[in-house]
Amino acid sequence: MRRALAPALLALSQIAAAQEPGVADRIQASIDLRERWQWLTRDIATPPDWDADGRRFHYRKTVEGGYAFVDVARDGGDKRPAFDAVALARALATLRGKPVDPLRLPFDAFDYADNRTAIVAQIEDDRVRCTLVQAVCTVVPPGPQPRPRGFGVVRDLRVPADNHPRLSPDKTLEALAVDHNLVVRAAGGGKEVWRSQDGSAGDFYDPETIAWSPDGRHLAVYRVRPGYPRMVTRVVSSPPGKVQPELVEQLYPKPGDAVDQERPVLFAVADGRRTDVADTLFPNPYHLSELTWRRDGRSVAFDYLRRGFGQARTIAVDAETGAAHVAASDDPATFVFRDRIFGHDVGGLGREIVQASERDGWRHLYLVDAATGKVKRRITKGSWTVRDIARVDDDRRRIWFSAGGYVPGQDPYYKQWFRVDFDGRNLTRLTHADATHELRFSPDMTRYVDVYSRTDLPETTELHDAADGRLIETLEQGDITRLTAAGFRPPERFTAKGRDGRTDIYGLVVRPRDFDPAKRYPVIENIYAGPHDSFVPKAFWPFGGFAGGDKVMGMQQLADLGFVVVQIDGIGTANRSKAFHDVAWKNLDDSGFPDRIAWIKALAARDPAVDATRVGIYGGSAGGQSTLNALLFHPDFYKAGVAYAGCFDNRMDKIDWNEQWLGWPVDQSYLDASGVVHAGKLQGKLMLVVGEQDSNVDPASTMQVADALIQAGKTFDLLVIPNGEHSAGRSSGPVPYAMKRQYDFFLRSLRGEGVADWNGPTSPRP
Repeated sequence: MRRALAPALLALSQIAAAQEPGVADRIQASIDLRERWQWLTRDIATPPDWDADGRRFHYRKTVEGGYAFVDVARDGGDKRPAFDAVALARALATLRGKPVDPLRLPFDAFDYADNRTAIVAQIEDDRVRCTLVQAVCTVVPPGPQPRPRGFGVVRDLRVPADNHPRLSPDKTLEALAVDHNLVVRAAGGGKEVWRSQDGSAGDFYDPETIAWSPDGRHLAVYRVRPGYPRMVTRVVSSPPGKVQPELVEQLYPKPGDAVDQERPVLFAVADGRRTDVADTLFPNPYHLSELTWRRDGRSVAFDYLRRGFGQARTIAVDAETGAAHVAASDDPATFVFRDRIFGHDVGGLGREIVQASERDGWRHLYLVDAATGKVKRRITKGSWTVRDIARVDDDRRRIWFSAGGYVPGQDPYYKQWFRVDFDGRNLTRLTHADATHELRFSPDMTRYVDVYSRTDLPETTELHDAADGRLIETLEQGDITRLTAAGFRPPERFTAKGRDGRTDIYGLVVRPRDFDPAKRYPVIENIYAGPHDSFVPKAFWPFGGFAGGDKVMGMQQLADLGFVVVQIDGIGTANRSKAFHDVAWKNLDDSGFPDRIAWIKALAARDPAVDATRVGIYGGSAGGQSTLNALLFHPDFYKAGVAYAGCFDNRMDKIDWNEQWLGWPVDQSYLDASGVVHAGKLQGKLMLVVGEQDSNVDPASTMQVADALIQAGKTFDLLVIPNGEHSAGRSSGPVPYAMKRQYDFFLRSLRGEGVADWNGPTSPRP
């Protein structure tokens, strides 16, 4: 019997071997899809940059083979190339020592300089200036640099502070630090007038924080007690051009570490009299903002964020007495969202503050009496959320802003734009298309350029009169004819109810280009559930990061291998109500999974081709953490995952992001979300990918998960990218190795396919 079966088994193995190169070829075709499609759109423009005088603006748009920059007059009509791209490419090639394609210049944006005879752009780590009359490019030497701070809260004392003398308003005196003390002397290094006497290395006056009052009578400065200088040490195993490994160190404060303690101090310039400001109103600061004097010089103000992110205040201090009072405050029951704190001192006089707050459950604008800290009146209200605040006009007492959820029945993540008066009257909607809008206003607020789109509607770029919204000119109309002819189909927008059966959850569905409704397809979720934003694309442009969680192209590449790929914004992400967002507070292990699972099940109930019994998941950074947690906490639903550069244990990650969402001090909520603590719960198939030189998330976080999985006897795949940074493996790059490995992993784990040997002589090469 065994002898009879042997020829049949051999024949089957030969058939399988013959099929394997086909799978490899399919994977390579998916990898190559981005390059084939990326240059097929026309006239899709980015939001513009205005000149400082408001006379012209410029933007980048897609053209045959790449991009072009366009320069336009403020009233339209006069459109022309922003510069000679061919000449500029030659000049950049000379500077960089390698060819530069004029249709693919190595920058996305630029500023005109020297009366428009030159441009300045950021190219990788360099600021580059290029003259235009005769194209010559040079690197702009960096000016004085502030002392680095680890995630903004611990100064790197290995680096000297920027201690250049700060001139008084009348330019007769200057202030600086000498031997950790504050010194005032005659300008130009002249005779010393006075110096403080109590500074030391452990309690010093920071020269970078010196602030002169407008009348020159007072100085404000922060006195600093240094925090804990935690260093993360990484081994560079494969330094380019060298044989032996190297070590690098990074100042990297983590949750619970002591941060720099800053205390504002006032000095009378005439005699050096010092006034310490009592910290009664700002105890236990996580961060204090720059010291800002009111225009009349009678008080100085700063913003205070309490450790644990539970309170944000604007504190005003009397220049003569040092007495402090709360000019505005936000005191939620859960957290203040640091990225969305907004306060505008009307007229710079400390009398009124325009404040953004979620105190009623939605982010809205308020006018606050800065003398008492009490709200004078609401400016906006309703079950919708204020997003961007573009301008506050103190003279006209008017505000321009964007909002989501204002239009009933419209996707609440679409941004529409408005203006409103300080008293809440004359709320005027400026944009109307059923799409998401990005506006850029001229400096005098008389014109704006509107770039609007949806995932199924390419960008339209229009110039408008800001007074009445009148259309002046349609500047560009995105054309995707060739992209569509090549097989592109927009992702499907799908909405289903979340965990409570009431809340609408929004997402996208990407199917294979050869989708057959009679077949059954495994599902793969592209996850990024960080509470700091929402992530499902709303605008059209589909090209971007492969596993970054925010672009359609990578989802299409994966879908073409025989999957339905989805992306969802579950409860706990931003840009909806405060209650929607609060679910993430001290609850990062949730990641909106109850909503995501309900959404995918609803999709499968509607579409029999969607197989909700074979579900995979992938993501990077916070999305990597969510990917692992899907397999740990929801193994009955998620069967396979690829986790890139995950912050798997929040105690190991950077201080700012993690204390924002899990609070301070470090408590049980950190353990509840930890992939290290819960590694023994792993079911399903897991692949971990990490860059050896990740400076965003300590790469030891991945290795500690690997160790815990080994200790628990679990099997998994681990891919370490030598020299790789935080995004290693998450973009196609010149050698899309991790991309290839991810595709192979999902084919094996969810479809029973895969490439047996990537090293065979017929395997595709990048």
